[in-house]
Amino acid sequence: MSLEIVDSCVSCHACYDVCPSNAIEMSALQKHFVIDPKKCTECEGDYADPQCASICPIEETILNASGIPINPLGSLTGIPPEKMEEVMREIQAR
Repeated sequence: MSLEIVDSCVSCHACYDVCPSNAIEMSALQKHFVIDPKKCTECEGDYADPQCASICPIEETILNASGIPINPLGSLTGIPPEKMEEVMREIQAR
């Protein structure tokens, strides 16, 4: 059981400070934070939701073991992706 941080990570350190199992570290090769699968508990037993995903400011950056984002598009803004696309098209048409 482990989560994964992908390349869209901007290394803001938000997740680093909230990880209860100290599983998050900077990767010298990838230039962004990574999660040590041997340490990651997905916050089970500590919190209801993974703390890294609940604080991450970049949507779709943290994936579950199945490769599905646990901080999907719209999770920060509360705006469904379809609505955001519609609004962006409208703004660009001006």
